[in-house]
Amino acid sequence: MDYLEFGKALSFLRKKKKISQTQLASDIGISRATISSLENNGEADVGFKKVLQILDYLGYEIELKEKGMFPSFEELRDGK
Repeated sequence: MDYLEFGKALSFLRKKKKISQTQLASDIGISRATISSLENNGEADVGFKKVLQILDYLGYEIELKEKGMFPSFEELRDGK
């Protein structure tokens, strides 16, 4: 997953929870413009700690896994 894909995923998760960029930015303590930049072009200057705070706020976490050459059948089925 690259920065652009990550930003799109954050946007999807935020909208799924019906949370505005303004609300998220206010609650997390960063600017709405930073949230927008992160979601739309992946070029926001956001540290790892803030990314973790955003994910925690949305009810998600980062999972590390070994990179594989091809997705497994289960990953394709589950949309991962």
